[in-house]
Amino acid sequence: MPMKFFNKARTLLLATTTVLLSASATASDLKYVFFFIGDGMGIAEATNAQLFNKEVLGSDTPLLMTTFPVVSMITTHSASSDVTDSAAAGTALSTGHKTKNGMLGMNADTIPVTSVARHLQKKGFGIGIVTSVGIDDATPASFYAHVPNRGDFYDIDRALAESGYQFAAGAGLRGTKDRDGKDNDIMDLFKKNKVSVGYGMENLDKKAKKVLLLSPFHEKMNNEIGYTVDSIPGGLRLPEMTRAGLEHLQRTSPGKFFMMVEGGNIDHAGHGNDGGTSVREVINFNEALQVAYDFYLAHPDETLILVTADHETGGMSVGCRTTGYSARPEVARVQKISKDMLNDHCKELVKSGTPVTWEEMQAFLADKLGYGTAVKLKEHEEKELHDLFDATFVNHNAGDDVKTLYSSSSRFVEKAISLLNGKSGFGWTTNDHTGHPVPLYVIGVGSEKFSNFNDNTDLPKKILQIVEE
Repeated sequence: MPMKFFNKARTLLLATTTVLLSASATASDLKYVFFFIGDGMGIAEATNAQLFNKEVLGSDTPLLMTTFPVVSMITTHSASSDVTDSAAAGTALSTGHKTKNGMLGMNADTIPVTSVARHLQKKGFGIGIVTSVGIDDATPASFYAHVPNRGDFYDIDRALAESGYQFAAGAGLRGTKDRDGKDNDIMDLFKKNKVSVGYGMENLDKKAKKVLLLSPFHEKMNNEIGYTVDSIPGGLRLPEMTRAGLEHLQRTSPGKFFMMVEGGNIDHAGHGNDGGTSVREVINFNEALQVAYDFYLAHPDETLILVTADHETGGMSVGCRTTGYSARPEVARVQKISKDMLNDHCKELVKSGTPVTWEEMQAFLADKLGYGTAVKLKEHEEKELHDLFDATFVNHNAGDDVKTLYSSSSRFVEKAISLLNGKSGFGWTTNDHTGHPVPLYVIGVGSEKFSNFNDNTDLPKKILQIVEE
């Protein structure tokens, strides 16, 4: 009996030693790091997208990130609040330092701190930064800029031009005009630093060493490439941007590289409490992740992929007061237009003075939101919507628009989307961020280091530890 126990213990010790040696040897071989950030993507956003993927799209395959072997959570508070903003959260995720809300690439004492991307660049890694919102928005900017205010777009854009990063892609730049609306020297700085700027995938320079890919609609929408649900012809899509970035880094820095990919439109949909748009953005984010995962499958002993969020936006729920003990993602299937685009359509009708009847609007809502078919309104709900229609389009006394961080909408549009949310089981508690912990999904070299409950500042530190082992 003692000998059997000794043999079992010896076998266990040898097995454990082999695993530890293997992990150590593998960690030193890390060459490719993918850092995916679903801006605003909390547990509810991921869960609702999972349900939509299965019950509406009919997929037997779970969302890719949920299949990763390491699943944990991270805390998101900033140095100044239990509820972070994107600048402080991005700084924590990129540099490993807490800072105050609104500050970017600096610690709470306004001292510049170095991002994991910059550290790896100094080690010879190629760097790519991709987002579905403005490339100078808080999260992507935290990987290259150092400013006391996230709104210092001129300094942020200048930092990007001078970063030396091989690939950057996003909706647009917001620091290219002076106070009088005239062009400043930002675009000249990109040219001076030999960065090829292309607008739209067809204008991407595939021979240049450093490129900046922007939306062809950047002059009209410089902080958003457009929502997936709107299917804007000729617009950029996050999966294609991710693929372009990967191909560029494989060409310019094949030995080792780091890519940060942000699904920024998840956050925008959350601020607008637009559930049907949110789930489609998470699924679009998952499609971008598939690009990196396919690369991982070809390089499993050299690649690390992390998927997380900077914070949760909107206080989303799975099921709500309207649906009770059920979630009904199938109702959201009928949504063909985002809240923002619906509001733009309604604003244009009012601005142009185009006469529109309630019957015409009912037909439009039936087509775009499924009203009268998948979405059955109760008598009092239809009356509320009809009254707001009259106030907006007939009497022109609907009151002020409801404003959120990135947009505003009429009270008629607010009600139309709110009713659809309720029928779909999407509940919301705020138009801002929450302090909820957010999910973390990891696969690849050194992934076991992330299995515990982490703070957002732990992630960049652990990435560097794995690279340096």
